[in-house]
Amino acid sequence: MIARTIILLILSNVFMTFAWYGHLKHKETSLWKAILVSWGIAFLEYCLQVPANRWGHQVLSAAHLKILQEVITLVVFAGFSIWYLKEPIRWNYLAAFVCILLAVFFMFKK
Repeated sequence: MIARTIILLILSNVFMTFAWYGHLKHKETSLWKAILVSWGIAFLEYCLQVPANRWGHQVLSAAHLKILQEVITLVVFAGFSIWYLKEPIRWNYLAAFVCILLAVFFMFKK
């Protein structure tokens, strides 16, 4: 159940990252078109996110789901930023990510 939840969260984050930031590479597209395309992509994200949270909540708390979501979001966004937007990851981004990983450690610590 947890593996399925994590896979769905990863996939939903890929869609959401493209919905939120994909248009930055296409600034020649009018804003209203970017909004409509982003909204359509976000719909696909919700089709994955809602089942991930519903199934995940059978074995994890809502707080656990949220912290997993945040870590997955950062990992997906870092990859997206490097490979799609061609933006570098700086040392302070990595330091902030380590802080988030520490939060995950404390969240799941018994």
